[in-house]
Amino acid sequence: MSRSISKRQLERLYALYNRQEYVHPDPLEFLYRYRDPLDREIVGLISSSLAYGQVSQIIKSVQLVLGRMPSPRDFLLRSSLKSLRHALAQFRHRFTSGHELACMLFGAGRILKRYGSLNECFRKGMGRRDGSVIPALSAFVAKMNQASGVQLGYLLPSPENGSACKRPNLFLRWMVRRDDVDPGGWRGISSSKLIVPLDTHMHKISLALGLTRRRQGDMRTALEITQAFRRFSPQDPAKYDFALTRLGIRKDVDFGPLLGPTRA
Repeated sequence: MSRSISKRQLERLYALYNRQEYVHPDPLEFLYRYRDPLDREIVGLISSSLAYGQVSQIIKSVQLVLGRMPSPRDFLLRSSLKSLRHALAQFRHRFTSGHELACMLFGAGRILKRYGSLNECFRKGMGRRDGSVIPALSAFVAKMNQASGVQLGYLLPSPENGSACKRPNLFLRWMVRRDDVDPGGWRGISSSKLIVPLDTHMHKISLALGLTRRRQGDMRTALEITQAFRRFSPQDPAKYDFALTRLGIRKDVDFGPLLGPTRA
């Protein structure tokens, strides 16, 4: 059994639930604390990279890391790998160690020194004819791996490995889009090229709505779902991601009456 959904229903969901009051608990909320996009992009990288596991532990882990850096950008520009490893020696978030996170942050600091911002580094990988952010994301991850001196793997996955790259795509949604939920801050990247961050919630919803028939949560499925959303919002296919994924995350959200009748 599956359902179908119309643009009108999606727009209604967006109007009702795409609000900051529905964000908590979500690592996205940390980005609201930083007005400077140059700090916000570092916070977004940290928050998205650690966005796996129980949300309470995610919030705790991100808070612990950010508590060590009043100005994230300045902190990274001043830090050595040794000082970062020392600062995060006792850190662990599920299977991410303090050493792994220190390497990623050291790499981010080196990127800042070379390009001025993560935004500029990512933008350098975008081609005018690219249909999505995938080529730029692949290039960005490769540069981060090189700058970090290690393969960041699960902490910062690459689409070249077939991964849906849920957390990197979430980071891009936060930084590229700008509305009541996504704070934005990045320039030179069109929201039309974003890929829907595919997690278990979005996958189940997309299967139920007939947006995909693929059972594997990989990049092919993420692209298929994104293409389906482009029918409703060509310039902003990730627009409905936040509102739709409140289903299954928040108990005070019920989409049943809005989704319409079930069809065989």
